[in-house]
Amino acid sequence: MKRREFLTRGAAGAAAAGILTGCSPESVSSGEAPAVTGKKVFWRLASSFSPSLDTIFGAAEVLSRRVEALTHGNFKIQVGAAGEFLPGLQVLDGVESGSVQVGHTASYYYKGKNLSLVYDTALPFGLTARQQLAWLYEGGGREIINKVYADFNIVSFPGGNTGTQMGGWFRRDIESLDDLNGLKMRIPGLGGEVMSLLGVTVQVIAAPEIYPALERGAIDATEWVGPYDDEKLGFHKVADHYVYPGWWEPGPSLSFIVNQSAWDALPADYKAAFEAASHEAGLTMLTKYDAKNPAALKRLIEGGIHIKPFPKDVLEASYEAFNELVAEYRSKDKQFAGIYDQWDSYRKASAKWFGYAESAYLNFSTTV
Repeated sequence: MKRREFLTRGAAGAAAAGILTGCSPESVSSGEAPAVTGKKVFWRLASSFSPSLDTIFGAAEVLSRRVEALTHGNFKIQVGAAGEFLPGLQVLDGVESGSVQVGHTASYYYKGKNLSLVYDTALPFGLTARQQLAWLYEGGGREIINKVYADFNIVSFPGGNTGTQMGGWFRRDIESLDDLNGLKMRIPGLGGEVMSLLGVTVQVIAAPEIYPALERGAIDATEWVGPYDDEKLGFHKVADHYVYPGWWEPGPSLSFIVNQSAWDALPADYKAAFEAASHEAGLTMLTKYDAKNPAALKRLIEGGIHIKPFPKDVLEASYEAFNELVAEYRSKDKQFAGIYDQWDSYRKASAKWFGYAESAYLNFSTTV
C-alpha cells in the first residue's frame, strides 16, 4: 500500500472511530465514512429472561459470542439477565432511553405501549414458527414491525422462536369451558385478553415469580413455553394437569431490539456481523427446543402428570373471543388494523399450503 493511500485510510478510520466513541457528527470530516474493522465497541444487552432458562436466555449469549468472533474481539456485547441491568419487563424502556444498547425480549410484553408490537411475537391462532419467520424475513413483516418500533427509536431483529407452545399447567382438571370461570392464570399478550373474556383472572408476571405464585395458590394456572423449560421451572411439582396446544402462541418470536442511535453509529461490517449473529442465535434457539422438548415430555409423562388437549368448547370459545377482540381493536386502532389485513392475508395463504403438505403428513405420521 502506498504511503499516501495508507494515511488517507487512516484518517477515515479515525473519523469513524469518533462516531463510535461519542463524538458528534459535526466533529467528523464530511464525506462518506467507510466501514472500519478494528474499532472498539462495547454494548450492554438486557434480557427479559433468567440464565436458568438456558435455551431462551442462551440466544443472547450466542449473539454475543458470534459478534465478538466475527469482529475479531472488537465488538463486545455484555449480556445481563433479567434484573441485572433492567427488570425483565422493562427491557424496551431501557433500549428506548439508551441505558442499554440492545435487549432480548418478547415484544408483546409491551402491547400497552403500542398494540401493534404483538405482531413481532405472536397472535392467537396465528403463525407457526416457520410461518412467522417467513413472514418476518420474506413477507414484509420486518419492514412493517420496524415502522412501529421507529416511534421508540428502536430497530428490531428476529431473535429466536420456541415453536408451538403448550397450553400450560393447571392445578385442577379443565373438562369444559365452565372450568375457566374464575381461574387465576399467568398468561401475557392477546392470549391473556382472550382468556379474560372467557372469565379468567389474568396476571402477567416474570418467569422467576411464577413457581412461588403457583405453589402458594396466588395463581391456579400458568403457561410458559414447553416441556424442556417447564420441567426446569418445576411447574409439574405444584400443578399436574398439562394441557395443549398453546393456541395463543403457535410460533412466538423473540426479538433483539436495538437502540436506533446506537445502531446508526455502527460501521457497516459490525452491522453485518450483528445481523448474521442474530440469524444464528435465532436458529440455535428453535433447534435446541425442538431437540430437547421430546425427551423432557417423556420424563414428565413417566413422572405421572396428566396430559390432555383443551376441550373442544374451550378452543371454539377462544377462537370466537379472539375474533371479537380483533374486530374491536381494528375499529379503534388504525395501525393495528392496517397491519392485521396484511398479516391475515399472509396467514391464510400460508395455512392453506401447510395444510396440504405439512399438516397432512404429520397427522398421518403420528398414527404409524
